[in-house]
Amino acid sequence: MIPTQKEVRIAMIEPRPTVVIFDVNETLSDQSSLRDRLVEVGAPAELLPEWFSGILRDGMALTAAGGYADFADLARDGLRALLPARAGLTPSDGLIDQVVAGFHRLDVHPDVAEGVRLLHGSGIRLITMTNGSTTITEALLDRAGLREYFELHLDVRGPRRWKPAPAAYGYALARAGVAAGDALLVAVHPWDVDGALRAGLRGAWIRRGQAATAYPKAMVAPTITADDLVELGAMFT
Repeated sequence: MIPTQKEVRIAMIEPRPTVVIFDVNETLSDQSSLRDRLVEVGAPAELLPEWFSGILRDGMALTAAGGYADFADLARDGLRALLPARAGLTPSDGLIDQVVAGFHRLDVHPDVAEGVRLLHGSGIRLITMTNGSTTITEALLDRAGLREYFELHLDVRGPRRWKPAPAAYGYALARAGVAAGDALLVAVHPWDVDGALRAGLRGAWIRRGQAATAYPKAMVAPTITADDLVELGAMFT
C-alpha cells in the first residue's frame, strides 16, 4: 500500500522533537530593508549579500582559529573595508552606525508568524540561537507579536563559538535542557543545518524563495525540507 503524503511526513519527524531551535538571521528576519540603509549612505543596494556573507565568513573563521568577535563588530569591520572599495565612501563611525542600526529595525518574513503559531500550537517548545544578538532577536519578535511563543533566546556570546561549531549547538541544548536527538534546528542556511546534524541534532532546511536551489551534496542531507515555515509547521499538526 502506497503511504499517503501525511504518513510520509510523520515518518520524517518521528520521534517528534521536543524543542525547535530557530536560526534568526534570514531564517526569521527579512534583511531586505538593509538595502535601503546602504542606499541612504550612498552605497549600492547590491552590496548587501557581499557584506552579510563577509560577516559570517569572518565570524566562522575566528571560531575555527580559536578566536571570537561579536556580530556587530564584524559588521562594522566589513563596512569599513567595503564602502571605500565598492562605493568610494569614507567610512566614518556615524555612517557605519547608520547602516548597522538597520539590524535593529528588521521585520520577519511573511510566513514566520503562521509557522511559529503552528509549531507552538503542536506543543513543541521554541527557542532561538543566533550568530547575532538576543537583543535584536527579542526586538524582532516583539514587533511581530511573536515573542510570547518562545521560551528562550540565545546567541553565540554564550559559548563564544559561532555556528556551525559543535559548541554552539551544545550550548543551546544545555540551556534548553534537552538531548541532541530531541532537538530540531531550523534554518535557511545549509551550513547551519549541516552543522546541527553533525552535532547530533536533526535539521530542517527552509528553502523560502529558493525552490529551484539544490541542497549541497557535500553536506549532510537535512532531516526535513520545507518551502517555508508554514509548510514546516503543518507537518506537526
